[in-house]
Amino acid sequence: MRPNSVKQTVEAGGRVVNAWCTIASSYVAEVVAAQGFDSVTIDLQHGAVDYADAFTMLQAISTTPAMPMVRVPWNDPALMMKLLDAGAYGVICPMINSADEARRFVAACRYPPMGYRSLGPNRAIQYAGADYASHANREVLLLAMVETVAGIANLDAILAVEGLDGVYVGPGDLSLAHGVAPSMQPTEPEVVAAIETVAGAARAAGRIAAIHTDGPDTANRRFEQGYSICTLQSDMRYIVNGARAALNRILK
Repeated sequence: MRPNSVKQTVEAGGRVVNAWCTIASSYVAEVVAAQGFDSVTIDLQHGAVDYADAFTMLQAISTTPAMPMVRVPWNDPALMMKLLDAGAYGVICPMINSADEARRFVAACRYPPMGYRSLGPNRAIQYAGADYASHANREVLLLAMVETVAGIANLDAILAVEGLDGVYVGPGDLSLAHGVAPSMQPTEPEVVAAIETVAGAARAAGRIAAIHTDGPDTANRRFEQGYSICTLQSDMRYIVNGARAALNRILK
């Protein structure tokens, strides 16, 4: 089976820079993936993407060395299994608040005896190799999003779930959960402390800590804090930023 380069990089002590696709376009996904990111995540939660879009986007990402990943809308076994069969090498699941929810996430994404994922890796075999089913439990990356007060409170129990590779912080929802305005650079002490807690707890448990950021400066700070995977801005944000920068240089 094709090895998961993201997991290899993290296990070697390296840093992973992840891209984020919200536009339902295989062409956009291909262009983003070709820029040199370690991985590209297709956002089916808040992006304008459905399963059919994601399928072709996974194909497009696979023309590059970037690892193809997805963020699912919810802890829904049916959709997660279909996306894995389509060739997703990583799954990020939102709003995991307890060890039981984390176990349900893992069970849907792992083959027996670790889970109950159904066998039918249609496109995954084309991308990963004929021995996919024998090694998928080891190679597929599973990250549970910890972005609520309850998730932080149950962090150690979540990190202890067998088959879970790590946790992924959504600073925006984590800020909202603490009653403050959403931000990728929160300054409120309780949110700052929670972000630091996740990095330390994941490291202590031998798990991966990943986080969303608003760009390279914040990502570099998160790497220094102990995060191994940082997501930069989305495809849409790059378009907006580029368009605004160009317009601001026009003399009117």
